[in-house]
Amino acid sequence: MNAPATNFDGKAFVRTLSSAPGVYRMFDADDGLLYVGKASNLKKRVGSYFLKPRLEPRIAAMIGQIARMETTITRTEAEALLLEAQLIKSLRPRYNIVLRDDKSYPYIHLTGAKSAGRSRREADGEPELTVRFPRLEFHRGARDGGGRYFGPFPSAGAVRESLDLIQKLFRIRNCADSYFRNRSRPCLQFQIQRCTAPCVGYVDEVAYAQQVRHAELFLDGKAEAVMQELVAQMEKASSELAYERAATIRDQIAAVKRVQAHHYVQGASTDMDVIACVLESGVACVSVLFFRNGIGLGSHDFFPRLAGSSDLAAILASFIAQYYLDRPVPTELIVSTAPEDAPALAAALAERSGHGVEIKHAVRNERARFLDLARRNAQAALAARLASKQTLLARFEALRELLGMDEMPQRIECFDISHTMGEATVASCVVFGADGPEKSQYRRFNISGITPGDDYAAMHQALQRRYKRVQAGEGKLPDLLLIDGGAGQVQQAVDVLNELGVEGVPIVGVAKGEARRAGDESLILAGSGKSLFPGPESPASHLIQVVRDEAHRFAITGHRGRREKARETSTLEEISGVGARRRAALLKHFGGLGGITRAGVEELMQVEGINRQLAERIYGAFHG
Repeated sequence: MNAPATNFDGKAFVRTLSSAPGVYRMFDADDGLLYVGKASNLKKRVGSYFLKPRLEPRIAAMIGQIARMETTITRTEAEALLLEAQLIKSLRPRYNIVLRDDKSYPYIHLTGAKSAGRSRREADGEPELTVRFPRLEFHRGARDGGGRYFGPFPSAGAVRESLDLIQKLFRIRNCADSYFRNRSRPCLQFQIQRCTAPCVGYVDEVAYAQQVRHAELFLDGKAEAVMQELVAQMEKASSELAYERAATIRDQIAAVKRVQAHHYVQGASTDMDVIACVLESGVACVSVLFFRNGIGLGSHDFFPRLAGSSDLAAILASFIAQYYLDRPVPTELIVSTAPEDAPALAAALAERSGHGVEIKHAVRNERARFLDLARRNAQAALAARLASKQTLLARFEALRELLGMDEMPQRIECFDISHTMGEATVASCVVFGADGPEKSQYRRFNISGITPGDDYAAMHQALQRRYKRVQAGEGKLPDLLLIDGGAGQVQQAVDVLNELGVEGVPIVGVAKGEARRAGDESLILAGSGKSLFPGPESPASHLIQVVRDEAHRFAITGHRGRREKARETSTLEEISGVGARRRAALLKHFGGLGGITRAGVEELMQVEGINRQLAERIYGAFHG
């Protein structure tokens, strides 16, 4: 709801401003942030809001809500642009174009790479074995774990495809360190020629380091350097009459050539991103094609929040500033429309990245072809989004009619519980709005302090924790609360909201039918004792299935993660006196945890470093 009109004197405020570059912020009467803007001349830019006789309706509505303004002077326009992007991304003002990017981008992480110095694993006392034989892994999140990071990639699929290629070409391990430390024989990855089995000494450190170095060069886009080194190694092996080794290197060279031929994109010899923006029915789609070192890494589509803006140049400028704020910037950005203040934007990106950045929109030949492809991608993604949005709105309206609500719900929250026979219970809360899932507002709750397997107590705890936070100012109440479960779970929701004094939130339980088939669910209406059976053809039923399935997916993903984390800490690690070296010796001697549990004290003493006292302690840990 808009704040009431204020008596802010904009003309008087403008008279206090300087002509320096900077950033300005507009606030409403409730101190909510309305808009963040940047200016090469603060006095002139802010004055344009209050001195012009006519403003477009969207701007006029915003100006009518201003209660106060703040400004920050910067040294340059480029500095102002970067500050503006930072504030928009972190504060998400109501009237700005905001990039809805709710997750970090994935990278390939090479652990323990010597070029990055001492890794976090070494600092934490990680056994030297896993540092000497680094692994390649999928990574998303903060890049503070030592080693080297390659990316970002446009999607998880692009990372996994690249990891698959690297494993085929260079046979670098990808197993978890806990798995690697405790192997006594090679795993399937060795059998299918995806790993050289350093865990059991099938490759020495020097040979493995050479493969790691080649993988680094390849990921850096220096495939030709890799090829030259491999050719030299093959010729050396031939001259030494080591024909089997020469044949292996020959096959590796052929594989690298095939990968190059398959992934190299003609006309994309430099690092560049191709960005196209299309707008229809008040919805914008920005599609980005990624090219690095002549290799196409795929594409990604974005749907920024527009707040009424319909200017493609403004949309692109805001998108580029926010998107590259915390990501590596390529040397070229090919855009479908020249963004606002393109020279200042390029200067800001160059200043942040430390290298020159060109923003081009009038291009020919291959770049024009790439731009046309990005534009067609954006148009197709936007058409799919609009069709999906219309379907979603129809489903929301059908749900309103089914439940007899006065207004269509704008926010639906759904809770689910997941555990395995009471172990590692996790509750999920997912949020859906008129635009679909709002993943940044999803929440998980690790349940503790209850009888294992008590779903009612788990639901009660999750709901209580969630809505206590809402009362404390974190998030807001839903227009409709869905509970995955029957009458017992619904009653828990009723009890919690009554305890907290929360009123006016309809509660609906989603109970599975006898056959447990999608579409056979019954809806239990809290407070009325009624049950509804919308049936498999109902659009309302389709919406409920989507929300319920998403809550289930989110809960079970959290449960599996919690369960696996708990199981990674074996009984051995909890025994005083059994460190990493003795644990590895025990596992190798007995072939696994099962062999240790069956061993007697005398057998345990046969392992190097295990005396009688420690052997009795180990035996007691397993046998009481």
